[in-house]
Amino acid sequence: MAETCQNLSATAVATYSDLLRLLKDAQVLDVRGTPELRILNGREYWYDRYRLGTDTIARFIGPNNDDIRERIARIAAIKAAQKDQEKQCGRLLRILRAEGLLSVDRGTGSLLAAMARVGVFRLGGVLVGTNAFRLYEGELGIRLGADDVAMTMDVDIASFERLSLAIGDHVDEDLAAVFADLKFEAVPSQEGRTFWRWKQKQDGSLVEFLSPSFDERETVKNLPALGVSALSLHHLNYLIADPIKSAILYRNGLLVNVPRPERFAIHKLIVADRRHGSEAALKQRKDQRQAALLIEVLAQDRPFDLKEAFEDAQDRGPKWRNRIDNTLAKMPVTADILARL
Repeated sequence: MAETCQNLSATAVATYSDLLRLLKDAQVLDVRGTPELRILNGREYWYDRYRLGTDTIARFIGPNNDDIRERIARIAAIKAAQKDQEKQCGRLLRILRAEGLLSVDRGTGSLLAAMARVGVFRLGGVLVGTNAFRLYEGELGIRLGADDVAMTMDVDIASFERLSLAIGDHVDEDLAAVFADLKFEAVPSQEGRTFWRWKQKQDGSLVEFLSPSFDERETVKNLPALGVSALSLHHLNYLIADPIKSAILYRNGLLVNVPRPERFAIHKLIVADRRHGSEAALKQRKDQRQAALLIEVLAQDRPFDLKEAFEDAQDRGPKWRNRIDNTLAKMPVTADILARL
């Protein structure tokens, strides 16, 4: 199986980079007090610490990394340039649309915008599935086109339970109410009145919350920071470890978290072998095509990243290797690319 795609123009690549930079700058616009560094589960995170009446509020900003540190150091300058940056974002979005990058439909865009507004992505939510795959156009400088390999009606959000428990912060509005405003109805799980899936009344589209499973069972867990439950899945911890920021072409641009493309590609090899049921063949084919396309591009442009992700998955045990091998047995071209890394 071989997948091919076109490269974006130099203009589109530079424009996307500028848009992503401006949207990252906007992360600190809501900082009201003094940024404070804290340690959670052995990792460092930034909080916005400020007074509200007689209370001291600690609002979660995000993980301690070069991007966040650099922007925290420039908070005053970023706030001073806010109006100009908003105009720049609008101009950059027009260029990217003219260059043919994929945008989202109105329903998906309004859903993601609502989740971004209340803090889902600020609090560790990671967009996964095909909606994340679509965003690798800008990240990798490729054009996917309007192929069914990049089409979906569903939105999948994943988050670590441990981080959600430790953050000590929560979404600004109840997600159940947010979804109800968008005409989504909760779908009860088999565990009783716990909700990890919502379905849109009009078109049947779904929003689902997921979390990594670290034992033999795949059950429903709670994500306190998001105020929802999540279906726990094996191998998901590999996918959403150390996510990256990505820009969605909707309104004036949305900043979301997505998996690293090399991890997404290898994870698709694993997921394809887990598919069962009446729709398994179609979903397996889509998994394989997404993995093949990304692996072809990454092998040329980011071979070290791809090799590292591939070896990481293989080192996690025989069950992981068996699933990868089972899928690659049906993908000789992709298997040969990985063998030559």
